[in-house]
Amino acid sequence: MENKAFQDYYIEEFSHCYGCGKSNQQGMHVKSYWNGDETVAHFTPESYHTGGYPGNVYGGLIASLMDCHGTGSAAAAAFRAEGRAMDTMPPIRFVTASLKVDYHKPTPHGVELEIRGQIVEVKPRKVTINLSVSAKGEVCVTGQMIAVRLREESAPL
Repeated sequence: MENKAFQDYYIEEFSHCYGCGKSNQQGMHVKSYWNGDETVAHFTPESYHTGGYPGNVYGGLIASLMDCHGTGSAAAAAFRAEGRAMDTMPPIRFVTASLKVDYHKPTPHGVELEIRGQIVEVKPRKVTINLSVSAKGEVCVTGQMIAVRLREESAPL
């Protein structure tokens, strides 16, 4: 895996997201990396990330992790498809058009979660990604994201 996370390449104007923004001091600071042809991120929930019953992670947090990992993965896949390094201009950023989340079993609290992405399709303005969240090697949540690319005129310079 590379040493620098996808989110570390975001320009300042794109780095304030609660989930993955390096400039958001209160954020979760999701960090995503290539692992072969898949993407991977790790996150350990804090005690205040608890769900509806003790010992399990709040489902909204899991969806947020998938959202931020997915859009970062979409940007990395687009750069890769264009044969560009992630630090080249113009910047490429994606937003979520659709996020489907399927909760298969409770996600235990107090352990590191692994978020994985498999790039299904890369088009000029759209990337489709299959996502999963595992705890202790067991898949707890799966989903799929459709991410759409921000137009350059929408992106700050």
